[in-house]
Amino acid sequence: MRLIPNFKGHDFFPHDLRVPFMRFKGLCFGLSLLAMALSLAVIWVKSFNYGVDFTGGTAVEVQSKSGPADIAQLRDKLNRLGVGSVQIQSFGAPTDVRIRVEQQRGPEADQKAAIAKVTEALGAQYELRGENSVGPAVSGELSWAGFISVVAGLLAIVAYVWLRFEWQFALGAVVALTHDVLIVAGIFSLFQLEFDLSIVAALLTILGYSVNDTVVVSDRIRENLRKYKRMRLDELLNLSINETLSRTILTGCTALAVLLALYIFGGEVIRNFNLAMLLGVVVGTYSSVFIAAPLLGYLGVKREWTGPPRPAGAAAQRAKAA
Repeated sequence: MRLIPNFKGHDFFPHDLRVPFMRFKGLCFGLSLLAMALSLAVIWVKSFNYGVDFTGGTAVEVQSKSGPADIAQLRDKLNRLGVGSVQIQSFGAPTDVRIRVEQQRGPEADQKAAIAKVTEALGAQYELRGENSVGPAVSGELSWAGFISVVAGLLAIVAYVWLRFEWQFALGAVVALTHDVLIVAGIFSLFQLEFDLSIVAALLTILGYSVNDTVVVSDRIRENLRKYKRMRLDELLNLSINETLSRTILTGCTALAVLLALYIFGGEVIRNFNLAMLLGVVVGTYSSVFIAAPLLGYLGVKREWTGPPRPAGAAAQRAKAA
């Protein structure tokens, strides 16, 4: 007698699923290019709301001694001090507050005087828990290092895909990955969300996640190119995407569930990082299906036969029967 029931796996997507993705490749590719152009335009016009990591300044962490901190009251009080831009946000417990004061234009003594004004305005109701200063020279180096990190990661991924597959696959990967980074960066610029080193880390993580999806689809395309030598290319791309669709969607949903929980319950400190990751997973899943693979339909790919292709639908029926 069995004490543990025999559970069987459940297929979320039928094995014979044939969604005609290639029918919409032109529309999706056009919309993606438009979205990339709009993101570039927004970044050019509005730039980013850089954090202290990039602009220089001082971040002060304080804790309220009398219950939850009143952010609105603090913002009203500190903005009257005349020390420039002051950003205030809660993090961790309701009593914890992080205050960012921009770099003063004068000597270092002016920055210290500005911080002294802030701590004096807080009074005895708040206890100083930590202070972190970033000078203009260091912030400039961090900005350049962050840019180089993203570009280097992108180039390394392209080189890997090129060596493993062919140049058409590498070009599809670079367009898809550039699309992912630009869309996320454009959203942060549009809504002026704080852009600091944690967002650079999120962009690098998005590159890794997206290329993983792209490589899985590309690997199946390469297998099918060898298996169905005379199948029309668009039909073969449809078959390959459908065969990996279950893995792509379920992996994305699993990542989204974790990131959504962190976004809701993880506190203010990592909220923007989690938001960037949430956007990146959604956009990365989209680009793997609607950009990287369909681009092969426009570029073509080397085939191991020279005869005419089979009539449309014939090869797919043969694959389905197999």
